Amino acid sequence: MPYLFTSESVSEGHPDKIADQISDALLDNFLAFDPKSKVACETLVTTGLTVLSGEVKSSSYVDVQQVAREVINRIGYTKGAYMFDGNSCGVISTIHEQSQDINQGVDRSSPEEQGAGDQGMMFGYATKETENYMPLALDLSHKILMELAILRRESEEISYLRPDAKSQVTIEYSDDNIPQRIEAIVVSTQHDDFDEDEAMLKKIKNDIINILIPRVKAQLKPELQKLFTDNIKYHINPTGKFVIGGPHGDAGLTGRKIIVDTYGGKGAHGGGAFSGKDPSKVDRSAAYATRHIAKNLVAAGIADEILVQVSYAIGVVEPMGIYVNSYGTAKVNMSDGEIARKISEVFDMRPYAIETRLKLRNPIYSESAAYGHMGRTPRFVTKTFSATNGEEVTMEVELFTWEKLDYVEKVKKAFGV
Repeated sequence: MPYLFTSESVSEGHPDKIADQISDALLDNFLAFDPKSKVACETLVTTGLTVLSGEVKSSSYVDVQQVAREVINRIGYTKGAYMFDGNSCGVISTIHEQSQDINQGVDRSSPEEQGAGDQGMMFGYATKETENYMPLALDLSHKILMELAILRRESEEISYLRPDAKSQVTIEYSDDNIPQRIEAIVVSTQHDDFDEDEAMLKKIKNDIINILIPRVKAQLKPELQKLFTDNIKYHINPTGKFVIGGPHGDAGLTGRKIIVDTYGGKGAHGGGAFSGKDPSKVDRSAAYATRHIAKNLVAAGIADEILVQVSYAIGVVEPMGIYVNSYGTAKVNMSDGEIARKISEVFDMRPYAIETRLKLRNPIYSESAAYGHMGRTPRFVTKTFSATNGEEVTMEVELFTWEKLDYVEKVKKAFGV
């Protein structure tokens, strides 16, 4: 029997995502001047206030208040009417040094023997249903908000938009898990105040359906464009007026959008957040590594859909184990347990090996803090960071290395495909 599946996304102006972006900007600034930095930064945003907390061990000094203000302004919170803007909001820092009890379990005399920064389990997932091997409902939800942000910044026709927004897409699947059509699209977007609420709602709905959605649809392959039928149920700002938003409407915290950050509810999640954590924290690095494994396995034809789990004990070098679920879609004559054992032969899952393989000691994290950490396009960018002492560093870094299909041939050889 056909079934419905739903995923959601939130914009860069959503309070929780503001917090994530500030935390990752702090991390990038520490790593830029000291790649060995140990960072675990948490951020709280609310009406007129940003609070920075957490632990840092680094030889560099970062003006954390200034970094936070720059992020807030870049997102678009630049007006007093928002009750939260980068130039006037208070910024309080309670960041302190990392616990020696944790540090002794991570650092070793030999980098290769670096222990895991925490216990826990991490999951990676990939599916053939989209070109970037991501679940379709989440991919569309992200695309809707990314395009909405472009319109907010560039379009005079939709200049009334404010930064806070959410999207949600519901897709009907057949019994054999093939997308059939889009059942519903939900978009809630913050906006300027209008003189007449009814006229406001009508204009916003018209602009979303007739300007935004066609731009999203045009980005897709023809077979996915066919899912956009005339029978889609649109819920545009379903509660009505949405003027009060951002941190003034709802407080935001780092790490509260972990399903948006990963697979939109498909596969599984180990519970650990990403933003603000340096790669010694396997919550982040091992989640990236398992995504890298899953994506390369699906791209290599090992399975049409696959879930990979890895688990660690704090301070222990080798993972506790690797688990695989191919959902009955495996194309090789192996059990899921045999696939897992083969993965451990191809991919070194020690924390230091993951950091090295995916180049995770570089300042690459700000770009991941909105619109999902997975399914993004690997690319090189040049970044410049300035320290309070006048020192400046410019470097070229590679973003989203865990999305590269650089192990496909190795995987095919190992599996005899």
